[in-house]
Amino acid sequence: MWEPQWAALVDAGYRVVRCDFRGFGGTPMPDGPYAEHEDVADLLDGLGIERAAVVGSSYGGRIALNLAALRPERVAALALLCPAVPGHEPSAKLREFGAREDELLEAGDVAGAVELNLETWLGPEADGATRELVRTMQRHSFDVQLAGPQDVGPTRPEVDLAHVQAPALVVGGAFDHPDFVEIARELPGRLGGGSRSVLLDWAGHLPSLERPAEVTELLLAYLAEAHPAR
Repeated sequence: MWEPQWAALVDAGYRVVRCDFRGFGGTPMPDGPYAEHEDVADLLDGLGIERAAVVGSSYGGRIALNLAALRPERVAALALLCPAVPGHEPSAKLREFGAREDELLEAGDVAGAVELNLETWLGPEADGATRELVRTMQRHSFDVQLAGPQDVGPTRPEVDLAHVQAPALVVGGAFDHPDFVEIARELPGRLGGGSRSVLLDWAGHLPSLERPAEVTELLLAYLAEAHPAR
């Protein structure tokens, strides 16, 4: 997912770490309870990184917020692209999406669930190559998750966003699901000083894939201000 931004951030002088959550990429589902923000903290420990700027998109934004609220000493800055947030009560429309996705997966129609995700989350700027990339990633994630235990999932810790100390850039997409447009608008007010939001008038839910170069420049400009490369 972050391939378009990876090289540019390295060239700007950053040490860049990309991680899979369990059930995504090359990381299988576990056989017991786990906490994703602690997985990230453990990874940072293993790499000898005390503090980092954390970039998260969608569900990754939620994990970034969990880490920043529960382990604030580890997070120097946040860049959140169309983030989910801990404790959000989904609208009826978002619940309908989840119910339809579950229905398709329970019926064994994984391809249908993949296409539902493409229809829901990609904005009008997504070209054919982007759609095929997201299709491949979503299918792979479903396959990995369905191959693992079905009674195991991540913990949902209690999170107070007032404990976030790091400044945050919150990016929203005008063509995103209404829940996420609202989250992007109001989230900076729930975080500490120095946080702000930007609404991309062309974006759906995955702007880093829909216009990679534009989002890369946005991230580079923000990080140069909030967490300069050493």
